[in-house]
Amino acid sequence: MKRVLILVENLPSPFDRRVWQEATTLRDNGYTVSIICPTGKGCEERYVEIGGIAIHRYDLPFEADGALGYALEYSWALFWTFLLSLRVAFGRGFDVIHACNPPDLFFIIGAFYKLFGKKYVFDHHDINPELYEAKFGRRDGFWKLMVALERLSFRVADVSIATNESYRRIAIARGGMDPRKVFVVRSGPSLERMKVVTPDERLKCGRRYLVGYVGTMGRQEGIDLLLVAVREIVHRIGRRDIHFGLVGGGTSVDEMKALAAELGVADYVTFTGRVPDAEMLAMLNTADVCVNPDVANEMNDKSTMNKIMEYMALGKPVVQFDLTEGRFSAQQASVYARKNDSADLAAKIVELVDDPARRSAMGEFGRRRVVNELEWRYEAPKLLAAYAAVEGRRATQPARVGAVAD
Repeated sequence: MKRVLILVENLPSPFDRRVWQEATTLRDNGYTVSIICPTGKGCEERYVEIGGIAIHRYDLPFEADGALGYALEYSWALFWTFLLSLRVAFGRGFDVIHACNPPDLFFIIGAFYKLFGKKYVFDHHDINPELYEAKFGRRDGFWKLMVALERLSFRVADVSIATNESYRRIAIARGGMDPRKVFVVRSGPSLERMKVVTPDERLKCGRRYLVGYVGTMGRQEGIDLLLVAVREIVHRIGRRDIHFGLVGGGTSVDEMKALAAELGVADYVTFTGRVPDAEMLAMLNTADVCVNPDVANEMNDKSTMNKIMEYMALGKPVVQFDLTEGRFSAQQASVYARKNDSADLAAKIVELVDDPARRSAMGEFGRRRVVNELEWRYEAPKLLAAYAAVEGRRATQPARVGAVAD
């Protein structure tokens, strides 16, 4: 079973960092890997082969923002994913489908191919019932549907992969998975990708300090709370020497730009949109402090945010709200504001900006934690152990853990 087809809907490959790390690790350990994903900025080709990994892409004509919109987006993605899976099946072929959610719909494709002896791995990236509640603030019929689809995803899976222990508990308790078939594979950063480079002082826009952010611009990411904190820093505390660089795309970018203008802080915030790695690294390496304003809710409390470990990989101190998995990842590399309290977030940012010795110590702790515990090379063997379980054999030490990009 050395041929794998990876399905992913929410980001293109190789832009999706976790998916690309998994794909290159499998490739470097003897697997033939194909990926089906949407197109995106910088990933417009419908078919491309990178380092022996075949990537089949389809156009996703809209980015949903509402329950009906998500239903349409996911139906479109499921249709094209199935069509392209047929192309792979009659071309390179595959023995294992490795499906990354959202959406929790790929089990339909997995169940179909299981009729022909294929295996199905469910890579649990998001807890969709909690994500739905975070976006729409209710537990209605759609929420119940999310729970049912999640349960079916686990039921079809031969093996499931969890990004942390919180997700593993959900797989077992809510999904009914056999604990022996649930493998925790964290989204550890790759130090080959997250490189320390020379700061670009121009990104501070003439100010002394820079606070950096990288991630999606959506409702549950708390960018609105961060912008309120910026107003607190600029207009109440009276600091005019701190700039904010926000890297990332998403459905709420224009809304957040409008909010920054409404709050009177647009001149203190740079929105880059989705940019290549080089520009993202320039912003984060220039930052004196990095911030994670994810809203304190059940979904974010149980989720591991890649951005936190990426900040740590670059030796940056972090400010975030006090969330379970965020605290597990960062530990002493972060200070923790009261949940959803923009004023306290602002105070913590200013406190850290004004304490260079503390920033240095926190950054060094975070960097060491990544190098010694959290880097992707520590997670790759766990991924290979999951595949050994799929194949019904005991795991062996991987030949190599691979680079993140070719």
